[in-house]
Amino acid sequence: MGEVVGAGWLAHAPTIVVPEATRRELNHGEDSTLVSGLHQLRREVFDTLDYDTVVVLDSHWATTVEFVVTAQDRRKGLFTSEELPRGMCRRPYDFPGDPELARHVESLLRQSGFETGEDAGRGYDQGPFVPLKLAYPEADVPVVQLSLIEGLDPASHLALGRALMPLRDDDIFIIGSGMSFHNLRIFRDPRSAPIAETFDAWLRDAMALEPTARADALTHWSSAPAARLAHPREEHLIPLMVATGAADQDAARLAYNKTFAGLRLSAFHFGES
Repeated sequence: MGEVVGAGWLAHAPTIVVPEATRRELNHGEDSTLVSGLHQLRREVFDTLDYDTVVVLDSHWATTVEFVVTAQDRRKGLFTSEELPRGMCRRPYDFPGDPELARHVESLLRQSGFETGEDAGRGYDQGPFVPLKLAYPEADVPVVQLSLIEGLDPASHLALGRALMPLRDDDIFIIGSGMSFHNLRIFRDPRSAPIAETFDAWLRDAMALEPTARADALTHWSSAPAARLAHPREEHLIPLMVATGAADQDAARLAYNKTFAGLRLSAFHFGES
């Protein structure tokens, strides 16, 4: 019998997949330690687990009424970053999909009382593009993408993750794509660094709690120190709720604790590695 061999949440800063010279130009001559952290995550997690398909939860895709799943046989196109077009312009991608798994995901969600739908035409934005390009440069793993729901309710997205737990029979890796600090209005303001440090420290402590307390802390994340300064809108945090819900009783492991543009960022994963 298979299992959800892993679930995780990681940063998708667009600069991590551009050439090093461009990264240094954008970062005052230095390379971001986030790059080494993500390569470490690839070596220690993605490359060591045995799984057939990836399900991606993307902070850049939120639908209004129902959770929507991509159901293409293949997703192929050109990606241009809205945030960094000169560094990532018309970058090709070509990943296999898994329509059968997409419909299984829909069935699981409906059984848990969620409304669902399919999207057979959606392309990639940076949420899936960045981690998939980094983790699977050969584009040899089928990918299904699942939307968030507008309103971004933490409890609902933890429940969404729990609804995906039966995928334990299908050798699935679940990736939440987001960031532990996402306030673009103050992104390069020196005053943002202590905000990121404060919230990231709280998040690391919350993720180290036992599962029931961990879920409660995430449900009430907006009461954390510096929460709304780190996340004026929580779309980049919510994919963590889904990964955590799917992890059930698994302990969270700190995958990396690095910096990007001077801001503290962490990633977490669940499962064997």
